[in-house]
Amino acid sequence: MSQKINRRKFLQTSAALAAASVAAPGSHASEMDQAIKAPAIGSNLSSPASLPVKKGPRVVIVGAGWSGLTMAKYLKKFASDFDVVLLDKREQFVSCPISNAWIANQVNLEFLTHSYVDAAKNNGYIFISATAIDLDRAGKTLYTTEGAIAYDYLVMAPGIDYDYARIGVEDPEVEQQLRMHYPAGFNSASEVMAIKHKIENFNGGTLLMTVPTGNYRCMAAPYERACMAAAMMKQRGVKGKILLLDGNNDIRIKSEGFRRAFSEYYADIIEYESSAGITDILLEDHEIETEFDNYQFDDAVIYPPIRASRVLENFGLADPASPQKEAAIDPYKYHLLDDEHVYVTGDSRSQPFSKSGNTAHSEAKYVAEVIVAHARGEEIAWRSPQTMCFSGVKTDPLESMSIIAFYKFDEHEKSFAFDRVHLMEKWSERSGQAGLAWAEGMFRDMFYS
Repeated sequence: MSQKINRRKFLQTSAALAAASVAAPGSHASEMDQAIKAPAIGSNLSSPASLPVKKGPRVVIVGAGWSGLTMAKYLKKFASDFDVVLLDKREQFVSCPISNAWIANQVNLEFLTHSYVDAAKNNGYIFISATAIDLDRAGKTLYTTEGAIAYDYLVMAPGIDYDYARIGVEDPEVEQQLRMHYPAGFNSASEVMAIKHKIENFNGGTLLMTVPTGNYRCMAAPYERACMAAAMMKQRGVKGKILLLDGNNDIRIKSEGFRRAFSEYYADIIEYESSAGITDILLEDHEIETEFDNYQFDDAVIYPPIRASRVLENFGLADPASPQKEAAIDPYKYHLLDDEHVYVTGDSRSQPFSKSGNTAHSEAKYVAEVIVAHARGEEIAWRSPQTMCFSGVKTDPLESMSIIAFYKFDEHEKSFAFDRVHLMEKWSERSGQAGLAWAEGMFRDMFYS
């Protein structure tokens, strides 16, 4: 019997969980934190976190991905008197960019993995391994599993969450089965490791991969991953195929190059289907249903649409009108429309810029300048983030394509659009090495210099 997706069951479960949460008031005053209230969940976590007495404006950054790491470094670089605290629930950094190359054994895991302690020590800020659990904007206090932290400025850079509901998955049990057995691989190192093991142990049949709709992390990556998986299957002589179901009506970026790679290198392995948005998933039958057809699979990597991290919604920062649950922020300054002391950057921000590592890195430098200028009563001109992306299509040696682009505001469309685009769809070993050198330079900048 197939396991159907049940919206009503999901909503009932969510409502029950919400009703079960209990608030217990409490407070703790200190010299530095005069107005700390207990978090709504109720605990003794209102006690101040163990931090040195601040000596200047304190900026607390939630999320130590490409955006948060860059933000912490450059805040200290632009204003050495600032007190910068970076926190993340993870204890070490494993990069999502370049992970497809690791899946295909073109780099080792050490290349992707770096120490938050090293980053903080080398760049002069404080790192805390903690989870943000509540926010009091009126009292400018963030509550974490390590205690309460008073801030002058707060930067939310928590990344993404998956939105399985947008492909019809409303039953939490079904969602958890998908997360465990068919992980997307764009939100944790464990997911990427599971996918690598999945591909290494795939011995035939149909390996299903999907491409979501909307603005997802990272636009070219699902197509690149299909190429890397196909290269591994070809190398191992696996008799099987990769069925790449794209919810969009065409390849989203580098379309000519990917289409050519599919036909020239992997014609007998990759079967690409566009306009194949998922409408139902029948887990027990190993079947995906789309608007036009049903597809059987032996194993799968299912990448659902994404949304901004749920912590934004939990803290009351998400815009209800946003399809991806992003915050309503000033598109040029990145702060909340009603709070110039709370900023949202990286993959959770609302501008339609690419959700790539380089984009997050470049915009974080700019927003660090914005925050420093605000603290000093100054203004700076808007500067476009830069998107730079390398996509591997062939391995041993790694051969890649690339794109570099900026953004401008289109007055006619009233939206941001690409500007100054340099697209290289002819892949080469030189571009493959350039992509690895780019990543090495980014890691050096965020962690070691």
